[in-house]
Amino acid sequence: MNSAAFVLLVAASIVAIGDWIAVATDNKPLEILLKPLTMVLLIVAVIAMDPEGTAADARGWFVAALALSMLGDIFLLWPDRVPLFIGGLASFLLGHVGYIGGMLALGLSLPMLLAGIVVVAGAVWLIGRRIIEAVATSDEPELKVPVIAYVGVISAMVATAFGTGATPAILGSVSFYASDAQIAWNRFISELPFGRLGIMTTYHLGQLGLVLTLTQ
Repeated sequence: MNSAAFVLLVAASIVAIGDWIAVATDNKPLEILLKPLTMVLLIVAVIAMDPEGTAADARGWFVAALALSMLGDIFLLWPDRVPLFIGGLASFLLGHVGYIGGMLALGLSLPMLLAGIVVVAGAVWLIGRRIIEAVATSDEPELKVPVIAYVGVISAMVATAFGTGATPAILGSVSFYASDAQIAWNRFISELPFGRLGIMTTYHLGQLGLVLTLTQ
């Protein structure tokens, strides 16, 4: 990793921590500033990198995924508004498609991909199934199909991240998975302790882990 990319990743980490503080203190104006800024810095950091081999092939996919994630972040600044929640869901769904493209460009190991499929199948059975059932019986049953589609795509992203065999990709994707599970659990089942803070910390750590995959 070159020095410019390193500095930008450090800056993104500092801004992310600032966003966590904004969330913890319910400082909405600061959150509106820092949440997208974190993603801008991650995007610029990836552009500044000088990856080689398959990582160079994956970089464009990762930039697209990060940009779509940033759009989703903006939509989800106001998650109680159903059209914006759906916009956020769609943006992140497409972002995961971008990450899947990046993982495929990096190259997959069949045994690790199968391990990833086992992990996500277990997660869907234990957690995803309960979330989907809760959506169906909630005040927003129209969200059931979008949520099912989203669960399928993010599960595919996690499985392909396992398939790369890269530790940052695996840890990052699992952290991202945990973040989105918390969003759904908070919205459709019950509010978790420190719910919003848990969502943001696991989300940013997930994105950082995925970005660091390009440095392997």
